[in-house]
Amino acid sequence: MSSVSAEEEILVKYFLGPWLIGGCLDLVLMGVLSCQFVNYYNWYPEDGRNLPIAVGILCLLNVLKSAECFASLWIFLINHFGDIQYDLQLSTTGWWDTANPLLVAILDFYVQCYFCTRLWAVSQRWWVVTPVFTLFVFALCSMVMGTYYIAIAQEQRVTDWFAAHLGSVFAGDVILSMTTAYFLIKTKKTVISNQTAKLIHALIQLTFQTAAPAALVATFNLIFSQMYRTNRPLLGYFEIAFNQVLPKVYAISMMYTLNARHTIRARVSGSRNGNGSGSDGPSSAGRLQRRHANGDMELGRIEVVTQKETTRHVTDMFTSTHSIEDSKQNLAVIDQ
Repeated sequence: MSSVSAEEEILVKYFLGPWLIGGCLDLVLMGVLSCQFVNYYNWYPEDGRNLPIAVGILCLLNVLKSAECFASLWIFLINHFGDIQYDLQLSTTGWWDTANPLLVAILDFYVQCYFCTRLWAVSQRWWVVTPVFTLFVFALCSMVMGTYYIAIAQEQRVTDWFAAHLGSVFAGDVILSMTTAYFLIKTKKTVISNQTAKLIHALIQLTFQTAAPAALVATFNLIFSQMYRTNRPLLGYFEIAFNQVLPKVYAISMMYTLNARHTIRARVSGSRNGNGSGSDGPSSAGRLQRRHANGDMELGRIEVVTQKETTRHVTDMFTSTHSIEDSKQNLAVIDQ
């Protein structure tokens, strides 16, 4: 067995280490996503056709990404065990390794398109959505250029285009979250019902909760991708781990947004009746309680129907099946 030099041992730690950590996290998060996909199809059979198809495509893309990640680890650690120089050359000789950052960017862009459609449903203004969407398109094109320079081994150009890609992703996420929250706050000020205002407040919190993890991972990815320029270029390999995790974080954000409708409905039912439920099953808080008088029974029915309609119209803002203007008109009638 050939001895490994000190330099190769360092390369093994800094190159294969991030690949192994990122791959393990990718597979763990794929398990989380699998639960979210199952919950979505169990909880929302009424979503129609387009949204379930979009979720199905997201599931397929992430399964393929995890399979590619697992295959990469097998090639690095099993097929070419101990041959670190060969592993390093695969970034230019193996198409699956060269295209890995581009596959990550495509998965990110897919989820970003969903969030842009959600922003359109909230704002109904093309001049608000277009700049954000343009940033995401530029980020995808930047990664296409970065992949080209990876293939021809132009490390300086790769670093530049990675910076352009990740910087655009971070800026787009921040602007999208702020604008979505802004229009939700505007809507909150125009509604009459206190119950509806609480629902919109929950959606504002949801906006930042889903945006923060992806923005944080993209930030670390950007920082370590620029370490190649410093006097400690080996730290630049750490971006591999964050790059593997980023598409899963985006997908989890999208699925959490879709599945949170269930939790929000349960929470609203619980706040009205004092008996809510979590995100693990349907809430029984909105069930009609039997009353002795017939008049009370009819009033109870009206109250439950009103509550369900109010919750549905507000939470539909995040499924892109209704615009916020349509929801506001329905909410105004319900509030009256």
